[in-house]
Amino acid sequence: MEETITYLEMTAPEQLVPGREVDGLTLERVDSTCRDLAPVQTRIGAPYGWRAARLTPEEWRRKLESDPFDYYLIRHKGEIAGMLVVHPQDGGDIEIETFGLVPEFVGQGLGGHALTLCARQAWATAPRDGGTARRVWLHTSSADNPAALPNYRARGFRPYRTETQHP
Repeated sequence: MEETITYLEMTAPEQLVPGREVDGLTLERVDSTCRDLAPVQTRIGAPYGWRAARLTPEEWRRKLESDPFDYYLIRHKGEIAGMLVVHPQDGGDIEIETFGLVPEFVGQGLGGHALTLCARQAWATAPRDGGTARRVWLHTSSADNPAALPNYRARGFRPYRTETQHP
């Protein structure tokens, strides 16, 4: 089955269009030793065939030890509702490497505010080579949740590239 990857970006924090605020929705920074990271990312990605959802415990251990990422749990009224993984890069770029909600929180009206919190956090992240962020970017796939691309666009992310992959 053909898959379309859409790359989106914001080039200024003022481009963020906040979603409807949701009481009790927060971001919690955690380090790579947090036991919840692998199971949460697996639960988020399994319905969409994410490669990360198929990693073995040993592959997860190696990944988390080597990735230069910042990790956040998205919580709703204390419960883990999803996660954010931010990848600071050189040249002022900040990638939202992972953003998603676990299945039981999908469709509950949390996505717009969750993405707002995540985009704000990405803009507050320093690039790997120092300085301030000049661009926040991410990508999504036609295999992902169908609400993902409209949510990204509604929050102010603009497509800058698409590619089609054939299995």
